Amino acid sequence: MSKQAEADLILKLYDLRREPVMREARNWFATFNPQKPEDFLEVLTSEKSGLYRMVISYWDMACSLVINGAIDSQMFNDANGEHIFVYAKMEPFIPMLREQMQAPQFLGSLEKVVKALPDSEHRVAAVRERIKKIIAMWEQRQAQAAAANN
Repeated sequence: MSKQAEADLILKLYDLRREPVMREARNWFATFNPQKPEDFLEVLTSEKSGLYRMVISYWDMACSLVINGAIDSQMFNDANGEHIFVYAKMEPFIPMLREQMQAPQFLGSLEKVVKALPDSEHRVAAVRERIKKIIAMWEQRQAQAAAANN
């Protein structure tokens, strides 16, 4: 595939990320803070289930385009970083989720693309630290807003 065609695919993926429901899903996922396996059962049985599934399936699908050669991995990774964010949140739970769902390939494309990054373990760990800071800031703002409303 030509570089122009690959670039067009990346731009189409970007356009999909801008769709209103996908934007809502991505915003929600940024605040999703799984700490234990039960958090996934809770979200899957809540009104947020669709948002959760939309984000993880989007990034696994996008990464499948890389795995199958439709988009060059360097080009994809240069244009995106959110897949690393999603993987960093999901990674500790992937083996358990695969087993529970009896889906050994669950998030397989996402995992392959992220693990193929140079120094992937360090990058994922760094993202995980940023996630902790983002969640702490979000929780602080929520507490301030609740206090202001009382």
